[in-house]
Amino acid sequence: MKYTLAVLVEDKPGVLTHVSALISRRAFNIVSIAAGYTDEPDITRITLVVDVGGQYELEQVVHQLGKLVDVVKIVVLDGKESVHRELAMIKVESQPERRAEIINLVNIFRAHVVNVNKNTMIIELSGEETKINALCELLREYGVREIVRTGKIAISRGPGAAREDSDQNLPLKSTLQYRKL
Repeated sequence: MKYTLAVLVEDKPGVLTHVSALISRRAFNIVSIAAGYTDEPDITRITLVVDVGGQYELEQVVHQLGKLVDVVKIVVLDGKESVHRELAMIKVESQPERRAEIINLVNIFRAHVVNVNKNTMIIELSGEETKINALCELLREYGVREIVRTGKIAISRGPGAAREDSDQNLPLKSTLQYRKL
């Protein structure tokens, strides 16, 4: 089963390596990983999607991550209570006589053409994984040259931020310790 985790860490070299190594050492699969700046200069947010067998394995991942010195907080983001998005850029062959077809298809998905040259065009799309997969499948007819995807990022729908002390998104809170910012 796939779970999305927001992991707030201190912004130091090697932290992402420690996080990914810890999960892979435990033989859990990282489906997606994305890291980026936050509104606090010393904190980086890592969004992880892990594929684990169930609640017990999730608890193990969260517990082990919580032991890392540079981990500040971990929030499990429920699919119903959070917004998940991915970004993709797709390079597709675009012969002049078929460009209008491709552009119409791109518009249906609310994607954007961000580059056009004589032989190809690059399409940018953000959305849920299924939406991106659907557009990629339809574009295969035109000749996909390359696909680049960011991996999933997610944010809670609630009014609070991941860095706040709210435990509303933290299952297993009775067995886990979280450090505060």
